[in-house]
Amino acid sequence: MTARIPCLMLLTLVAARAIAQVDLSKGWKFHPGDNPAWAAPNTADSDWKHLEVGKPWEEQGYPDLDGYAWYRVHVVIPTALKNAAYLKEALRLQLGRIDDGDQVFLNGKLVGQNAGKTKDITQGQYDLERSYSVPLEDPCIHWDQDNVIAVRVFDHGGLGGMYSGPYAISIMDVNDFLSIDDQSTPFRFRTPKILRKTITLRSTAPHYVYSGSLLIVVQDPGTGNAVWQKRIPVASCTQSSPFRYVYTVTLPAQQSYTVYYAFTDTKSRKGISTSEGVPYILTPKPGPRPSINGASVFGVRPGHPLLFKVAATGSKPMRFAAANLPDGVTLDTTTGILKGKLEKSGTYLVHLKVTNPQGVATRDLRIVAGDQIALTPAMGWNSWNCWGLSVSDTKVRAAADAMKQSGLIDHGWTYINMDDGWERPSRDSRGHVVPNEKFPDMPAMTAYIHSIGLKAGIYSSPGPKTCGGYLGSYQHEDLDAATYATWGIDYLKYDWCSYGDLYPKPSPDELKKPYQVMRSSLDKVDRDILFSLCQYGMGDVWTWGGSVGGNSWRTTGDINDSWESLSTIGFHQDVCAPFTRPGNWNDPDMLVVGKVGWGPSLHVTHLTPDEQYTHISLWCLLSAPLLIGCDMKQLDDFTLNLLSNDEVLAIDQDALGSPARKIGVGTDVQIWTKPLEDGSLAVGVFNLGPKTQGANLSFADLGLTGQREVRDCWRQVNLGVHANSYAIQSIPSHGVVLLMLKAPSGNSGMPTQK
Repeated sequence: MTARIPCLMLLTLVAARAIAQVDLSKGWKFHPGDNPAWAAPNTADSDWKHLEVGKPWEEQGYPDLDGYAWYRVHVVIPTALKNAAYLKEALRLQLGRIDDGDQVFLNGKLVGQNAGKTKDITQGQYDLERSYSVPLEDPCIHWDQDNVIAVRVFDHGGLGGMYSGPYAISIMDVNDFLSIDDQSTPFRFRTPKILRKTITLRSTAPHYVYSGSLLIVVQDPGTGNAVWQKRIPVASCTQSSPFRYVYTVTLPAQQSYTVYYAFTDTKSRKGISTSEGVPYILTPKPGPRPSINGASVFGVRPGHPLLFKVAATGSKPMRFAAANLPDGVTLDTTTGILKGKLEKSGTYLVHLKVTNPQGVATRDLRIVAGDQIALTPAMGWNSWNCWGLSVSDTKVRAAADAMKQSGLIDHGWTYINMDDGWERPSRDSRGHVVPNEKFPDMPAMTAYIHSIGLKAGIYSSPGPKTCGGYLGSYQHEDLDAATYATWGIDYLKYDWCSYGDLYPKPSPDELKKPYQVMRSSLDKVDRDILFSLCQYGMGDVWTWGGSVGGNSWRTTGDINDSWESLSTIGFHQDVCAPFTRPGNWNDPDMLVVGKVGWGPSLHVTHLTPDEQYTHISLWCLLSAPLLIGCDMKQLDDFTLNLLSNDEVLAIDQDALGSPARKIGVGTDVQIWTKPLEDGSLAVGVFNLGPKTQGANLSFADLGLTGQREVRDCWRQVNLGVHANSYAIQSIPSHGVVLLMLKAPSGNSGMPTQK
């Protein structure tokens, strides 16, 4: 089916919720401090300052305000609002996002709060939209009269207040109690072109029975044509009985598609709609023959323990061998794990060999014993984006198991990092930091991770407290570094957090000081611990992060799974890219693919499949640390495909460690390039615009002349030899074409296959 979606159908699919509402974006007043009486409607607020909602209070005359403050607004709630609603259940207050915790009062009555598990509003979740409901019969609603909404806010630090909308009052109607769940179950691939999906209608209305029809349309966004569609009758959907439908679709090509869902309720004639990107798999599955993957260079300090897992795909079991293995290092021939110590500085060229009944693969590994580690960016997993403060020994071990069972370990993924939330509230009698009850035996956990061939990471702050309010390392740096080494830790993420309370307006020297102190402490232990500076790019950290001993440093604030966040962070890394080199890596934050959620409640990333291809491609071109943030036990086919393309990962792990370069081609098209050790050039052509478009890749713009072999890295196919330029026919919106260019007589740099 290739017909375009009819206009009427499109209107149905994209129709917004047409619900009458009262605007709450204007008229707010503000007062710093905290007084319970300010919740009352008769509070005298004529002398309160007018303040805009939608931007932090620091930007409106309160630059140093942390702690409590109140907002108030007077508004008339008309009876006509409820008369226009089909389903008359509750009044809804939409108050956007608030940093950090809040309590909301309507005419003096507490009607909602975002306060964390402790009910202390200082532990609220700043990134959740506040939507509070009040039953229509509640006497706290003064119909057709003046009403006062009072919002008590606590800011934990940094920016604070009612910083992002929407702001409105409306009546919760048929639409508001119904949702189309396209998140709970991922697409399943029967073949790269045949997908299966479960879609669910869910109701939270206690008394209403929905019936009508569900329309599903798969569209080619490049042409606007519907390539598949189906209308399904829905006899009943209630709070206790959701409606589920499983559909299977065969797509014409492995490319970007969008699926639209629209439900229309027969009785009310109201409906809801949503859409999602259809994932498409480009990475070919590894064949049965052996292939050696991952980094080709590895740094270790003399006298420190060495651990390196040779990453290899192919039918198992496989046998590993190594020629020219230096004294003090051994290889487990069944697991491919290198262990030991190198007592002398120097560069050791080890010849690796992997065999199975289907063939042999060989490749050289350069082990550099010297002052520098992290000669390629870290690849691994971090607990924060899925577990937040609920991280535990069980979850960390499960992530390590999943790294092995999923096969990602065979593609070079190495680190298993626990983030914030592992510390007890106080130190022991000797001043040592102690794990809390969620981590009963830290050395045993790290030993388990090492036994798989993986490495273990930990988290702390140079301040007295971490971002989550747990114990930091302030004035205990030597003890903590020694403790980490005793436990077998290989990676330290060191997060600024409460150190900012000690130095709210830090000078350049004060920005550097806490990292210099911990670097000195790490240098005193007999273990290599990768040092990751996390301070959000303050003071242009990329210009000095290496000089204070950092192996990587965050260049930005926290990422989230939105195109706005991804594109704003990723496409502005050119300013810091020149400071990339082996051992020193710019870190634009973790990968937001798979199931994420920053706590126990997880959701499928809000990035479209095209945006996820852009995410991985750009991070690899930037030589960024690649830290998976999703639940490793819930890796779906598409996410696994994203994370297991060895040609794409090889761009990130290239031993040259060359900076990326951004070239603008048009309003919506950017080209990023990265020279590689074998002389080839990795090129990413990105479409930042809203529509599919093509691009002409001029070799002269890339500093190249003559002919070049062109290879599609995601599809792992050669595109022929081209002179002077290469024409790209189609790049999806927010998508990428990732290419490798090399001279026709050049060496591919790929592992030798026999």
